[in-house]
Amino acid sequence: MTDQLNLFDSSAKPPADEPETLAQATAAVAELPPEAADDSLPEAGSAAPPDLPPSANGPADDIPSPADYAARRYLEYAMSVVTGRALPSAADGQKPVQRRILYAMHRMGLYKSPRHVKSARVVGDVIGKYHPHGDSSVYDAMVRMAQDWSLRYPIVDGQGNFGSRDGDNAAAMRYTEARLTPIAELLLAELDEGTVDWKPNYDGANDEPALLPARLPFCLLNGASGIAVGMATEIPAHNLREVANAAVNLVKNPNFSEDEVLALIPGPDYPGGAQIISSPEEIAATYKSGRGSLRVRAKWKIENLARGQWRLVITELPPGVSTATVMSEIEACSNPVAKEKAGKKVFTPEQLNLKAAFLSAISESGVRDESGKEHDVRLVIEPASSRQGQDDLVRMLLAHTSLETNASINLTVLGVTGTPRQASLYSMIEEWCRFRLTTVERRTRHRLTAAEKRIHILEGRQAILLDIDRVIKVIRESDDPKADLMAHFKLSEIQAEDILEIRLRQLARLEGIKIGEELAKLRAEAAGLNHLLSSEEALRACVASEIEADAKKYGDDRRTLIEADAKVTMSDAKTVSIVDEPTTLIVSKHGWLRSRQGHSIDPTQLTFRSGDSLLACLPCRTVDHLILLDTKGRAYSIPASDIPGGKGDGIPATSLADFQEGGKPCLALAVSNDKTYLVAADGGYGFRCQGSDFMSRGKAGKAFLSLGDNETPAVFMPAPADGEIACITKDGRALVFNLEEIRLLAKGRGLKLIDAAPGKTALEDIVPVVDGVAGKLKGERLEICRGNRGGKGKLVRANRK
Repeated sequence: MTDQLNLFDSSAKPPADEPETLAQATAAVAELPPEAADDSLPEAGSAAPPDLPPSANGPADDIPSPADYAARRYLEYAMSVVTGRALPSAADGQKPVQRRILYAMHRMGLYKSPRHVKSARVVGDVIGKYHPHGDSSVYDAMVRMAQDWSLRYPIVDGQGNFGSRDGDNAAAMRYTEARLTPIAELLLAELDEGTVDWKPNYDGANDEPALLPARLPFCLLNGASGIAVGMATEIPAHNLREVANAAVNLVKNPNFSEDEVLALIPGPDYPGGAQIISSPEEIAATYKSGRGSLRVRAKWKIENLARGQWRLVITELPPGVSTATVMSEIEACSNPVAKEKAGKKVFTPEQLNLKAAFLSAISESGVRDESGKEHDVRLVIEPASSRQGQDDLVRMLLAHTSLETNASINLTVLGVTGTPRQASLYSMIEEWCRFRLTTVERRTRHRLTAAEKRIHILEGRQAILLDIDRVIKVIRESDDPKADLMAHFKLSEIQAEDILEIRLRQLARLEGIKIGEELAKLRAEAAGLNHLLSSEEALRACVASEIEADAKKYGDDRRTLIEADAKVTMSDAKTVSIVDEPTTLIVSKHGWLRSRQGHSIDPTQLTFRSGDSLLACLPCRTVDHLILLDTKGRAYSIPASDIPGGKGDGIPATSLADFQEGGKPCLALAVSNDKTYLVAADGGYGFRCQGSDFMSRGKAGKAFLSLGDNETPAVFMPAPADGEIACITKDGRALVFNLEEIRLLAKGRGLKLIDAAPGKTALEDIVPVVDGVAGKLKGERLEICRGNRGGKGKLVRANRK
């Protein structure tokens, strides 16, 4: 008993040749040879699984250890999911359940049926004969095959409620009806002509095709989506004419290059249209690697109304996006959900600003879904005001909703041999071309065999028509008519059997003429078939002509526009959605931030938290940025629109900026990108800079003002356009010099403005000289303070203690 329990000890390690982790076992799945997948994965309902090999560490009676058993069973399960459920075949583009649905409907006569039949009847036939799984899985697969927003070229023609783009479920199978669409001919028409291999179904009572003889690469036309164990696939839909054109060129010329194929297929062609804004280089790189994502954007139009009014109408959506999804996202932005904190509902500044932006841009009842029979997609969005910028509204919606999103691509398929692999677009078309050439060759041999058999029979009939009376006499007087016919007329057994089964009406004179005509036709057909089999060039030309004919019959124009454009980010949308209006930013010494509308704010009337006071009251515009300089010389940029208004003490600066290395805000200023500013430390060094130099992408800010030992930022002010400035120190000295002597830098320590040092002789302030006055300096006092940058200046007031 102790030994048995130890077998399940979690600390015990598996044998060296078995995978120790789930990831290792998953990776091993892809390395299994094709025959391993066939031998180790019985279909449901088949015989017992193969015997497990004895474990190297197992007991003497060949009982496997738990590690052996778990690893083997896991690999079997993984391979069954990969090959039997999730991945489509590169040959016909179908998963097993889809292939069985199509074959069952084909056998039911729904291939060219003028009427639909109940979906329940189809599902019952599928699960009863070919797919012994739940009826819901079969019905769900059939529903998707009928949805024109899921498949670029639907294979099932559904009648009734088959769901909607908004994610509504289809009606129960007892209420809906279905039949095959005309394009299903490309998958099923050659099924009974020896084109593919067959295999027994789960109980051996029937046969089913291992693949369908697809006349076009449906794996690319309709795409596929699936998740397996350690593998996934996401193949987008493509345009039939483009894919067929690439296949024709590759069939005619096996040396047709990958770049030439990509030139013929510029990108996916989604069922819902939309626009791909990724660059051609990005699309080509994704197709070559078989993995990546493309940026897809909705299509819209502006409808002009009376009296200058207008509205935005969304007409096409990216794949996987519905009007309900977009409406719910707009509602979430306009009415965000607050977080519970200390018993109160708290909104973040981002939520408040986004809510204000949406409410100011979109009217209260201005979003409605008008999709229906006339319009597959029609989402109407009305602006709050006709003065609202059209581009601003569009960019805000693209940034904050699924109207612009990423569409992933993962070209993982099962090869013709059943082996899963990561493919490129070129290799998928190339493999299908090889499959199609093999299929047409098998079809040709099948047709040749049938023609030769018919020729042989007709030759026997033609031989006996010349002496029909003798034939009748031999049959009447013979005990073994077949043997006597073969002996007297030198017929084969097949010909003799056919003559014995022939009807008397077929012995008429006109029948002889028909036999001759049919023989001539069949001999010409057989000669053509033999030519195809003997000439690879002729076979390739035949396949190419058939592809061109199918493309002409079923092809249509591209729906998805491919036009490269820049991705709309949230920062871009924020810039265009902010209304440019006056505001005042209020910064306290303890780092609390708030804003007030307009510029008529009296700082003496402001109240603060206990022990706090005013640091800066900054009139500016909502499109400006608040710049905080901390004691370490680091600059933090905060959009003025992110600072909330309303009553109260505001929010702490730490919620909008992550102060680094223990720095604390000491100077604040509202900054515009296109203006110039003056920054200096109390050690007397400083420089001029542009407003854009302060900006940083993240909350962590950027290193801006380099400080010496014990230095702190002392001056942060708008720089005059020209003229002179006066540098004033704490010990009462002043130095006046021309502003042009201060260098324009993006960051750093700058130049020495005045001879100063932290402490009693520190730089205290910088004042511009306007009309011969700099603060209290004017006239003669100002004149004596003029000098060169970096000097000590002149004493103009008593030293501060």
